[in-house]
Amino acid sequence: MFRPDPAQRHRLVEIRDNLHARIVEAENEGWLGEIEGLQVSLSGAESKIQQIDGAHPESPVMLGMPRVSGHGANVSTHTGSARNT
Repeated sequence: MFRPDPAQRHRLVEIRDNLHARIVEAENEGWLGEIEGLQVSLSGAESKIQQIDGAHPESPVMLGMPRVSGHGANVSTHTGSARNT
């Protein structure tokens, strides 16, 4: 998944504001199908703005610890030196 470029936040805000104005116009004109499509676009623009606002590139990303399953793992528990018998 691609993250939106923080440098483009101002453009996304302009797009969001324009979508709000177009939704108001569509409501005034009774364009019900247009309203639904514009609301989907508005939701996407707001989501991208939230991604930018919530992104902290200098913060570490926690990836979790890998799990080692018991299947096929050769684990030696032998310690000490070898003895000749």
